[in-house]
Amino acid sequence: MTATARPQRLRYRIPAVMRQAVSRAVRLGVEPLKAEPPQKLADWARDHFVLSGDSSHRQGQWQAWPFQIAWLDAFSNDDIQQVDVRKAKRTGYTKCLVAFVAYNAAHRRRKLALYQPTDDDRDSFVKSEIDPMVAEVPAVRAARRMAKGAEDTIKFKTYRGSVQHFLGGKAARAYRRITVAVVLLDEIDAFDQQVEKSSDPITLARGRLEGAPFPKLVCGTTPRLKGFSHIDRQEQAADARLRYRITCPHCDCEHPLIWGDGKVAHGFKWDSSAPKPELTACHVCPHCHGSITQADYLRIWRQGAWVCDATGVRYGADRTWRAHDGAPIRAPRHVAFCGLWAAYSPQRTWSDIVREGREAYRAKKAGDSGPLQGFVNETLAECYEEDYEQTDTEILRRRAKAEGLPMGVVPRGAAVLKQSFDVQADRWEMVTWAFGPENESWAIDYRVIYGNTGDQDEWDAKVEPLLGISYPTATGARLACGSCAIDTGYQTHQAYAFARKHRARNVHAVKGDSQAGKPIKARRSLQDINTKGRVLRKGVALWYVGTDTAKDLIHGRLQLEGSGPGRMHFAADLPDAFFAGLTAEQRIPMRTVRGVEYRWDCPSGRRNEPLDCTVYCLFLAELDDLPRWTDRQWGRAMSALELDLFDAPQPPAQTGDAITLPARQTAPAPAAPPAVHTSAPKHPRPPRVAATIGSDEWQSRL
Repeated sequence: MTATARPQRLRYRIPAVMRQAVSRAVRLGVEPLKAEPPQKLADWARDHFVLSGDSSHRQGQWQAWPFQIAWLDAFSNDDIQQVDVRKAKRTGYTKCLVAFVAYNAAHRRRKLALYQPTDDDRDSFVKSEIDPMVAEVPAVRAARRMAKGAEDTIKFKTYRGSVQHFLGGKAARAYRRITVAVVLLDEIDAFDQQVEKSSDPITLARGRLEGAPFPKLVCGTTPRLKGFSHIDRQEQAADARLRYRITCPHCDCEHPLIWGDGKVAHGFKWDSSAPKPELTACHVCPHCHGSITQADYLRIWRQGAWVCDATGVRYGADRTWRAHDGAPIRAPRHVAFCGLWAAYSPQRTWSDIVREGREAYRAKKAGDSGPLQGFVNETLAECYEEDYEQTDTEILRRRAKAEGLPMGVVPRGAAVLKQSFDVQADRWEMVTWAFGPENESWAIDYRVIYGNTGDQDEWDAKVEPLLGISYPTATGARLACGSCAIDTGYQTHQAYAFARKHRARNVHAVKGDSQAGKPIKARRSLQDINTKGRVLRKGVALWYVGTDTAKDLIHGRLQLEGSGPGRMHFAADLPDAFFAGLTAEQRIPMRTVRGVEYRWDCPSGRRNEPLDCTVYCLFLAELDDLPRWTDRQWGRAMSALELDLFDAPQPPAQTGDAITLPARQTAPAPAAPPAVHTSAPKHPRPPRVAATIGSDEWQSRL
């Protein structure tokens, strides 16, 4: 080697495979930093979303129907925080939802949670819709996180820059410990009204969005039962409630498609005398009464617009939010797309809709309401309202006025009084019922006593003086309440303590049990009481009351008019609040673990305390076995109320709608004299009557 020779430098060649792997890793690493041009969801879905043969009738590139474009644009509009969609079957909503899931994974890269009513629904949805979408949509497939350890399960999927949760909505834990920017609630009307006694599912799901810079809540469903519809309540709270309108080709006026059902001159019409009436189906314009066929509709549907009937706000084919005067405006914060029923969908023929509707109404007339409920929910996209069993308030009020019984007076024919208290946060409500032979009864008193029901001193000052209160009778004697029921559903320990303190005065702690078939006097159990800082073991007997059974009985008796067995009568001066509360509930179908059962409930949110008090008075009658008293027993009770001919009756003083007794009376202690006073009894047996008529001690003397 010469002095000028230089050593050869060794060069290492990186294999092509390794170079490609490094290049791909770098490319994937910077991919989340890449800012794609923002697109509305309808445009992105047109370019990237495809239909899978596993979940669709056809495969290939997806094209949105005209009425779906507004849904998609609202999903991706950051000015809109909540979107509600009430729709029929076969309107393509599920595909719009899946496209939005893909959009958030591949384009927006926002964390998302999608809830289904149950875990089984979630599993089915992910397997039939999400997994095929992930496999078939190239943009989503490219966004998947493929590194070792990346989680991809039926409940949780990871992408570069985002994650997605798929959950069932029945358990409260499903709404905890996740933070997302997008929440989707699919088939929201199939969710429970309250999730594990915590809150409604929409409120719980909205809590997952707190802190998100652009929160998005989407609620979509085929509606179910009137009064139990989540989507109905959300629509009422929306800033814009939109319906899809088409332009009549005859008069150029806008109108939505409606079923009509023969109640109006427009809407769907057909020739009933035709051999196949459904083949003559057409839609009549409400403005010019011109008719169009489904073929006519499909020629003009692309120029339709979503319009709010109340404000005139619209979103049309130009894809711009506009005020009623046509000026562009910012999108509302909360929008609801209402009433997108099957007639708008190209997948349902109008003749098929008419045929289904005619058959459903025929089945209803024959006594089967199932097909009609399916038609109303699945095809018309409306909440179904059964002809519920409910008593008419006005009928009872008119009946009470006609009978003209004075409030606070025990009428002839009644010999036993029962009173009950319903407990609320700021008041007690008391109802007194008088009972006579063969289950005939009279409501003679209703009072609302305001106070702090959490303060035991308030119980002693305001409720205790009413225990065993006596009322004048039609004969002039006075009759005391034989026993009392205290509802323990609210302020439970205060009610327990009060019932224990006054159990010698026939005060009973009660709790409603709505299970179907439960007897009115169901069972009792001994309850611990936590009072004044110490626990009293088995301190009070708690009676469970079969409320649904009692309400069935009350509903049946309220339909009976006149006098006689089972009739229920009312004082003429009872306030309107009493009658409204007595008839507040309806017998409606409810979902239970045993399937759909009919239960009494208040879907209207009205107060039902008078009804609950009446139920507990029926329980007291059952407790004292009044329905099985013999004529001899009732005769003795009646004779105790008879006055001598020379005794002058003492009518009560009247003050407005309330009765003012001569002196507020409290029930005596067990050793006190009888509460029923008679001046000159006609028979020798009545003086043996105990202090409280109808009590166990009183019955033991018969």
